Amino acid sequence: MTARDAAPTLAEYVQTLGLQARMASVQMARADAAIKSAALRRLAQLLRDNVQALQGDNAVDLERAAAAGLAAPLLDRLKLTPKIIATVAQGCDQLAAMPEIVGEINGMKQQPSGIRVGQMRVPIGVFAMIFESRPNVTIEAASLSIKSGNACILRGGSEAIASTKALALLVQQALVESGLPADAVQLVQTTDREAVGQLIAMPQFVDVIIPRGGKGLIERISREAKVPVIKHLDGNCHVYVDDPCDIDMAVQVADNAKTQKYSPCNASESLLVARAVAARFLPRIGAIYAAKGVEMRCDAQAAALINNTVRPELVEGGRAPIVVPATEQDWSEEYLAPIISIKLVDGVDEAIAHINRYSSHHTDAILTTDHQHAQRFLREVDSASVMVNASTRFADGFEYGLGAEIGISTDKFHARGPVGLEGLTSLKWVVLGQGEVRT
Repeated sequence: MTARDAAPTLAEYVQTLGLQARMASVQMARADAAIKSAALRRLAQLLRDNVQALQGDNAVDLERAAAAGLAAPLLDRLKLTPKIIATVAQGCDQLAAMPEIVGEINGMKQQPSGIRVGQMRVPIGVFAMIFESRPNVTIEAASLSIKSGNACILRGGSEAIASTKALALLVQQALVESGLPADAVQLVQTTDREAVGQLIAMPQFVDVIIPRGGKGLIERISREAKVPVIKHLDGNCHVYVDDPCDIDMAVQVADNAKTQKYSPCNASESLLVARAVAARFLPRIGAIYAAKGVEMRCDAQAAALINNTVRPELVEGGRAPIVVPATEQDWSEEYLAPIISIKLVDGVDEAIAHINRYSSHHTDAILTTDHQHAQRFLREVDSASVMVNASTRFADGFEYGLGAEIGISTDKFHARGPVGLEGLTSLKWVVLGQGEVRT
């Protein structure tokens, strides 16, 4: 075998992916909106037609991950259920129906010199998405990439390789059948971790890196990347129950924010309660958390109130509340599990100060009937999503009407919060003239 016949090295393989993505990005940037929409609708149909086959591939991943001892929250994220497939297919249809934003020119103003100056929205070019566990991210990333006129390189976790390969094949089928380049969406086929190191160090081919996974992954990429990174490290989301508030509503929202699903980054991890309403609110939410097996890590006052009022015989299933003294670390913790920290505060001032100190600046909510408190919370809480009287579980691109999201950004520039179409585009200045020259 000659050197020419030898298999490519890992570095050569990743470089080839980058070159192919860069070439495809040129075609995607000029692709007609109708063709991109057709590709998205075709992808949605392929997903619906292949639910059973996709679940078979997913079962392989689930079995292998369970045997390897993958933690329960990560196993939950790994599942590709019919409902999840239906949701991402619906997201593709939503994106197809959304107005085209690529090529829009806004803010055109006439200048004294005679020229007109504005800004045009254009694709970023090539982004690389590195994610763990959730195979549905393959479709979310691919669909947003197609609609925004970009090319992308996807690198899923080894625990989801069978699922992501199957999904990526459907994406490329939809692209080709619609007249777009298959290389517009490429999946890194190897599970070798070094591929990530290669991918994040190719500024000649990749314009931005978007990591989506555990804190360790995101910290590594932020530290080693040679191209810009859109990221959030963790999701320590807060719900603050204000004085005054609608107690019935507060119980319902605080329950949903924590227990509707434990593994997402927008699940509530910390509950702050105004002292004036604690005696009416905590016994009720404490009984709900006890019935659902949620461990409550409380400050001394919250612990005493729950222990003195939540009786096992009054809890559904007869379960005693699990109350544990909170440590300083608990106020900063992202559990991704049936655990929540609980603290009593004097009011909105202390709640805002606590959140700005301990929050990961992802999503924080106030439950209140006081308009001024709500407005202060919206203005002063320094997070990517700030909510009034709504569950933090709504912090999601699909729920925000973006069609899908590429991830959540807690950065303060370019994109913040759920990153949808606009987050995958940039603005360039355009100048229109009729022969003007500068004097």
